[in-house]
Amino acid sequence: MQALAVPGWLLAFWLGLHPAPGVAAGKWLLAHYMPWYTAPPVSSRWGWHWTMNHFDPEIRDDTGRRQIASHYYPLSGPYDSADPAILEYHVLLMKLAGLDGVIADWYGPDDYLDYARIHERTILLFDWTRRAGLQFCLCYEDRTIARMIEGGYIPASAAITRARAALLEAETRFFTRPGYLRWQDRPVLLNFGPVYFTGDQWPAIFTALQPGNAPAFFTLDRRVTGATGAFNWPPMWAAATNAGVLHPQALRDYLDGFEQKAAAWPAFVSTAFPRFHDIYAQAGVGPSYGYLDDANGDTFRHTLHRALTNRALLVQIATWNDFGEGTVIEPTLEFGYRDLIHIQQARRQFLDPAFPYGPEDLELPLRLLQLRRRDAGRPEVAEELDQVFAMIVAGRLAAARALLTALEQYRPLLRSWAIEGDTLELTVGGYRSGQGVEIQCTTQPLEDTWIPVARNTNDPRATVFRLPLPREGPPLFFRARNL
Repeated sequence: MQALAVPGWLLAFWLGLHPAPGVAAGKWLLAHYMPWYTAPPVSSRWGWHWTMNHFDPEIRDDTGRRQIASHYYPLSGPYDSADPAILEYHVLLMKLAGLDGVIADWYGPDDYLDYARIHERTILLFDWTRRAGLQFCLCYEDRTIARMIEGGYIPASAAITRARAALLEAETRFFTRPGYLRWQDRPVLLNFGPVYFTGDQWPAIFTALQPGNAPAFFTLDRRVTGATGAFNWPPMWAAATNAGVLHPQALRDYLDGFEQKAAAWPAFVSTAFPRFHDIYAQAGVGPSYGYLDDANGDTFRHTLHRALTNRALLVQIATWNDFGEGTVIEPTLEFGYRDLIHIQQARRQFLDPAFPYGPEDLELPLRLLQLRRRDAGRPEVAEELDQVFAMIVAGRLAAARALLTALEQYRPLLRSWAIEGDTLELTVGGYRSGQGVEIQCTTQPLEDTWIPVARNTNDPRATVFRLPLPREGPPLFFRARNL
């Protein structure tokens, strides 16, 4: 209980306050993010990444679980990557887990297949990471160039020109904006490959950019011409020699070899991952890439601790939400918040001993998401939920928790107060009924002696009440209730 003492009386009511967290020193910790999902009602139909042209999310089991292209099921349910409520949910989870930001898997801006939709969703994701105070960078998939050529969308002679145009779009939309990750004053750019271009073609592609935006460039597994370094990834190709199962020793050998190569580079990215369990064979897309066991969380713990303690510039977690390959750390029905709790613990151990958040805090974003869905179309509730978002970002979790509880229970909340002379100003938040709000007062809060002192029925959405205060007398307690 927060109490304010003034001459002759005392005002008291619940206020949830929490100091804002500090910024951790050391290497960046980012999650590789797939912004490629489409789903009703945001989109008109379910996208390929939920169906793989085999599964039907309109079919539900007895528990209400939809049929999707994954062995794992998001705690939020399957979603559209353009849904602002989902983006809010994700960035708040990242913030509370101790992530510094995201690496967005980006297919360029071209209107071919679903690339333009992914681009639009990547822009939305960037906006939400900035709102949450998170970092952002891109991982460009140059395999898109190969697919556009194979599909007859562009001629092979236009490949470099098209890649330059894509990076010019990245420069305009991302590289030059606040919140984009930079190293040595250069934007950080990953490439999942190269798949189409050879190493010596990248410097020619980068000439389209302003000199200050030539990227700190990281490619997959090996450093190519013009790259700063490389990043590793689950080496599922090594599972082929063990009946499709990646053996822990083969994984260690791969990581050892990568770090030995990386010792000669200016910088490198080290990747941590929880498992690999794709659904491609079951969906009829093609053969499975192989299987890496979750090992009750040990795979993630070991790869994360290794990445945090080597000399990598940044740590990439693969992935936040690639449900098709099962590498997700996003909360699921199967694993709950387990992997995010590992990140919290590792951040405290290796990066920031004062990191303030714990496992119970990870539940707040889902409560917010559920209220967004329950009260969709109610602007007065949306305003309160916007306040919850701001409170969580600012580290004021007790205040966020109190406001969420009030909204869940359909009751108002005395959110703040101020005193000017002999006048008390109360701001009412929480859930406010259409009939209005009443302020009640007592000197005996543990007894049922509350009396009405103000009400508002003319404008039920009004939130501010001004009351006269006596200069003398016993402590006064106030509460709000819906009429």
